[in-house]
Amino acid sequence: MKRIVIFASGSGSNAENIINYFGDNPTIEVVAVLTNKSTAMVLERCDRLEVPAFYFNKVAFKNSDAVVNFLKSMQTDLVVLAGFLWKIPSNIIEAFPNKIINIHPALLPKYGGKGMYGERVHQAVKENNEVETGITIHYVNENYDEGAIIFQAKTDVFSSDNADSIAHKVHQLEYEHFPKVIEKLLS
Repeated sequence: MKRIVIFASGSGSNAENIINYFGDNPTIEVVAVLTNKSTAMVLERCDRLEVPAFYFNKVAFKNSDAVVNFLKSMQTDLVVLAGFLWKIPSNIIEAFPNKIINIHPALLPKYGGKGMYGERVHQAVKENNEVETGITIHYVNENYDEGAIIFQAKTDVFSSDNADSIAHKVHQLEYEHFPKVIEKLLS
């Protein structure tokens, strides 16, 4: 059995989609969700979905091996960042080389880097009159959004689109492709 641990900071819609996708999978399971935000809605989703979820603070994440030790204790095969906003510290990257992936709501290398997430990305796409945008699934390294690209999917951006409609299109790509890419990586 391949074991996934998801990191999320917000509502957890991608986390829920991944959990549901692998719910009946005989060879892949989501064993836990970790969050850096004690009020994150992902915790409520995990309660409803009956998936263990844990909150950690900056000290546990950046100044100790607590998170690394937890991931090792869970026999984690893949760490999946699904709307997780903190930069992954080197001790975690070193403990799980090429076993940490992220999804970014744009076609990297465009609109990546520190501070580029969610609404900010979609607003920048609109302001720059892009004709397409999409998602990038990539390995995580020590720099924001610079790891090797695993997969990209595109969608058109029309002049009539606004940041919200762009976000909706990008979310649809995330829900469709993220679980499938995870499955392929673990198969």
